[in-house]
Amino acid sequence: MNSLRLCLMLGTLCGLAASSAQADVYKFVDASGHVYYTDKPRHSGFRMIIHTPPAFMYSSSRAMRRFASFSNGTLDKNRQEYAPLINAAADRYDLDPGLLHAVIRAESAYNPGAMSNKGAAGLMQLMPGTADRYGVRDRFNPQDNIDGGARYLSDLLDMFSDVRLAVAAYNSGENTVKRFGNQIPPIPETQEYVDRVLTYYRRN
Repeated sequence: MNSLRLCLMLGTLCGLAASSAQADVYKFVDASGHVYYTDKPRHSGFRMIIHTPPAFMYSSSRAMRRFASFSNGTLDKNRQEYAPLINAAADRYDLDPGLLHAVIRAESAYNPGAMSNKGAAGLMQLMPGTADRYGVRDRFNPQDNIDGGARYLSDLLDMFSDVRLAVAAYNSGENTVKRFGNQIPPIPETQEYVDRVLTYYRRN
């Protein structure tokens, strides 16, 4: 990692058993940082993180088994399992692996089968357009997903030279950040996302 990027870096699922194969999963983070998951959101603060449409299929039975059995223990297991891929991508794209871990935890809680209601998919919740932009053919493939997401995050850090703005752009898009004068957009979801990622980053 070059010294400029290093200075930039330094400056800055509870268990859920779905009642059916088509259950959506929602997440809420309270003011104390506690994370709650449910398939029946009780208020507007819950955000959908996994959407399972009727015809949704995974590319392999192994991925299906991983999705079906995802639990709090699986988060820790998957973090360890994907750590080598995360470290390799961080080294390849001059990133702090702690930041990459923080983004992945905030985006998917290390669930490679996560899919949002907006169409973002995989560990780093890549949108189809971002996947195409970085040559990711299978967004549910952990290695491909991490590689594409890491490249995008690295580009955002080079673009804004600010971890907070790069993280905000990862959530809302670089054009949104630019539209608000290179400031964190006044969008509650994005502001909460930045705080959450930076909290995870500090813990890492």
